[in-house]
Amino acid sequence: MTTAEEIAKILLKIKAVTVSTNPPYTWASGMKAPIYCDNRLIISFPEERKKVIMAFKKLVEERGIQFDIIGGTAMAAVPWASFLAYELNKPMVYIRPEPKAHGKGKQVEGFMKPGSKVLIVEDLISSGGSSLKSAAACQREHNATVTNVIAIFNYQMNQAKQAFTAANIMLDTLSNFSTLIDVATTENYLKPTEKKQALSWSADPENWWSTISTTT
Repeated sequence: MTTAEEIAKILLKIKAVTVSTNPPYTWASGMKAPIYCDNRLIISFPEERKKVIMAFKKLVEERGIQFDIIGGTAMAAVPWASFLAYELNKPMVYIRPEPKAHGKGKQVEGFMKPGSKVLIVEDLISSGGSSLKSAAACQREHNATVTNVIAIFNYQMNQAKQAFTAANIMLDTLSNFSTLIDVATTENYLKPTEKKQALSWSADPENWWSTISTTT
């Protein structure tokens, strides 16, 4: 079994991934989708949590990722950045979605040496916007370099692929949408109609809901 399949099984087992088409889920971006991945649930399951941490560690080692400090995007990825920083004995910061409106007005919280090389940890990747905003904050506030982002799950949206390529940042994830659908089908987690809707969304996520709503 591959790492991607093992992580997909974990997500399905603890019901971190759910499907709903009537009504669909509304993401923070406003996008409508029939599938939702909530990796916050994993932290409540010690055995599964450990498997994810070890998979992250293995990924970093196999890719030969070189970095000075780990950055976790607030808030969902902060636990994972913390777990991994502890496991690898590395310093860590976390990055707010926006700079604070009071105090020192910082977006990056914690101590970072100027010019550090940062590995950003995410819980999941949709459009890639939060990761790239975090990278920009590290660069702006600490003249840091961000060459790699790692995450638990990737929805595999073209928008994200293009954004990371444009930013010249390498993205690696433990599992992804296509693997999840394959495992969910094999393990009978998805009804045929649910699989059809999920694949339909994946083919054109930006326009999926407008197409569905006008045909129902």
